[in-house]
Amino acid sequence: MNPFSDIIVYVVAFLAGLASTLLMTLYEIPIWKRFGLKGVLEWHENQVLSTRFFRLSESDLHIKGIFLLHFANGGLGGVGFVFALMIFPITTNTIVPGIAYGVFLWIVTLVPIHKPITGITPWKHPDGMIPMIASLIGHLIYGVTLGMIFWLVPISS
Repeated sequence: MNPFSDIIVYVVAFLAGLASTLLMTLYEIPIWKRFGLKGVLEWHENQVLSTRFFRLSESDLHIKGIFLLHFANGGLGGVGFVFALMIFPITTNTIVPGIAYGVFLWIVTLVPIHKPITGITPWKHPDGMIPMIASLIGHLIYGVTLGMIFWLVPISS
């Protein structure tokens, strides 16, 4: 097996994750404008984490930190999707597995960590269920986009 081709697979996967994150982010902007930072669960987590990691003021909005973490996570999620496809090989349409992966990411990486990071229980959010539903829809957009990219540009290791 050619190690260079493996690197290309992971670079393409990371870029696919970035593209998927971009579409997810475009969907989340109106939610942020309507409900503020706490209305976009992922951004709220990234705000808190960036203030901790970079020792920034908690009272200021840190867009650079929010999006650095948001896009880094999205890119790494694309690499994770490649690993999932290696474990569960798909020979046809990868859109449905992409959707399943988006839901998986929402359940595993967002739901259990939101309260420990932000102090807000997502199921008892001050804005009701809208942030949870919006987050799930964002992850579905991410998963659909990722699945479409891998379907249109199949990569194999």
